[in-house]
Amino acid sequence: MLGVNQVLVQGNDDSFTAPQESLSSALTAPSERADEIFLEGPRSRIEEFITLLKVMRDFLRGFRTLHFVGPCVTVFGSARIQRDDPHYELGRKMGAAIAQLGFTVMTGGGPGIMEAANRGAKEVGGRSVGCNIELPGEQEANPYLDRCVRMHYFFVRKALLVKYSYAFVVMPGGAGTLDELFEAVTLIQTGKIKNFPIVIMGTDYLKELIGFIDKMAQHGTISASDLSLIYATDSVEEAIVHIESRAIEPFGLKRVARVRKHFPWLGERGLSSHGCRG
Repeated sequence: MLGVNQVLVQGNDDSFTAPQESLSSALTAPSERADEIFLEGPRSRIEEFITLLKVMRDFLRGFRTLHFVGPCVTVFGSARIQRDDPHYELGRKMGAAIAQLGFTVMTGGGPGIMEAANRGAKEVGGRSVGCNIELPGEQEANPYLDRCVRMHYFFVRKALLVKYSYAFVVMPGGAGTLDELFEAVTLIQTGKIKNFPIVIMGTDYLKELIGFIDKMAQHGTISASDLSLIYATDSVEEAIVHIESRAIEPFGLKRVARVRKHFPWLGERGLSSHGCRG
């Protein structure tokens, strides 16, 4: 057993000195390993400072690229859904309806449900943006984006997907989609963001999840009132009415004919130029 004055340390604690090869790896590591490096535990002070600068760079790039996208509705869903899947068509219709309501459609910028929502927005002349992520298996940005920014850090990406949105639509997906759903629910539940509407669509796929959320309320692990944070439907019309009543009216949003001027010398970009920035 450890004595009173004994503590556990890493086998190669370099808190005070950074070996040259370790510092070099921090500077030259592939960007898709950014989260892995960030989460691997304490490193030298200089390496941690370099990581901090990289995180700040991700946030700054996101802020400058997305500052003028306008009020958004973020659509979460799987990148693996194929175009012949009924949920792809549902996402496409929902993207179009969100755009016609006057919102910018924001997604993770990839294929599948994300592509469907962005595509629906573009097909009706709406605004479409994406916040993509660099992965070991490259996730290509879909071709239906007016604005796209590619992130190195997952947690920065999640923050940006929430930051610009007044509502969230959650469609069939995997672990990442569930993570995004409960991130939004938790932020609203704890008062970190306002009571923005969350719509779950694709109830045939998500019915067990919806039932489990009810079970949490029954067991008291969430409040019964928290159930009102989520609205489940497969009707695009019902979803749009819910978003309109819970997002547009309460937060005083209104249509404008002129968008705010952007300043390229600050790194800001309007929606007129295309491409994924990373």
